[in-house]
Amino acid sequence: MDGWERARMALDAAGLAPDALADCRPLTGGTYNTVEELLLNDGTRYVLKVPPPPTAPGLRHEQQLLVSEAEFYRAASSVAVPAPEVVGRAPLEGQLLMTHCPGTPWGDLGPDEQPVLRRELGRLVARLHTVTGPGFGYPSGALGPLAPDWRTAFTTMYDAVLDDARRYHAWLPRTVDEVARTAKSAYDALDEVTVPSLIHFDLWPGNILVDRSRTAPRIGGLIDGERMFWGDPLADFVSLALLGDIEQDTNFLMGYQEAGGRVEFDLSARQRLALYRSYLYLIMLVETVPRAVDAERIAWVRESVAPELVAAFDELA
Repeated sequence: MDGWERARMALDAAGLAPDALADCRPLTGGTYNTVEELLLNDGTRYVLKVPPPPTAPGLRHEQQLLVSEAEFYRAASSVAVPAPEVVGRAPLEGQLLMTHCPGTPWGDLGPDEQPVLRRELGRLVARLHTVTGPGFGYPSGALGPLAPDWRTAFTTMYDAVLDDARRYHAWLPRTVDEVARTAKSAYDALDEVTVPSLIHFDLWPGNILVDRSRTAPRIGGLIDGERMFWGDPLADFVSLALLGDIEQDTNFLMGYQEAGGRVEFDLSARQRLALYRSYLYLIMLVETVPRAVDAERIAWVRESVAPELVAAFDELA
């Protein structure tokens, strides 16, 4: 099935006229799902996501990612956070059709724009964190049903990526057994989390759109919510300060607190942040194997991500 036929079928399944399709083109930037932009005759734009075949290699938590993405967009809309809207009631045969958000990925910003937009982003993320779920973990069911407590959910998530590391014989700066022992030493801090909040977990600049169609730039949408889970709000701070320190982002934290977000970087919070950093950086290292990335990407991950992973382990130890 070619892209045009697939696009027409997705439009038809969503109750839209398939003959209205004027153009279908691939969008770059995704690393797992196939993403296409659909342009209709009246100028309306949609985005269609298509998962890889079930037999494609991937990490354990990546099964049914688009179920989680649809869940994120529905939850974000409940608190008026700009994000795509799901077209139709559910992913269509594993695919997801959604509205197109205005803007382009967060790029080079002027000196006056960065503080304002980071503060706005903080307010939006605080609103996301007011949404609560029915349990902890990935709503896709990839790692089993939602858990009644965060410790059970997160340790299941962590064990899954360590299983992936073993299965794919992924290179890590420390052995898998050492990683497991270090992480386990901080698991008691997870018991502090008692409310399952909406977590995007992939809010790096590429997934934050900036809309410049108005007098002043605004955030046009938070996209690619496929990595979402119900958990600890602190977990979102990792990708928001990817390979960095969220405590240095005073503008973001100011906006976060203005909108009611609560954060105190005490010992427990820093232990949990170190756990979440190590979880994301483990994923970034392990996924290079099933993604079959090129040598340049492997070198970057080992030179840039691995030291941050070691730093997180050292903080836990």
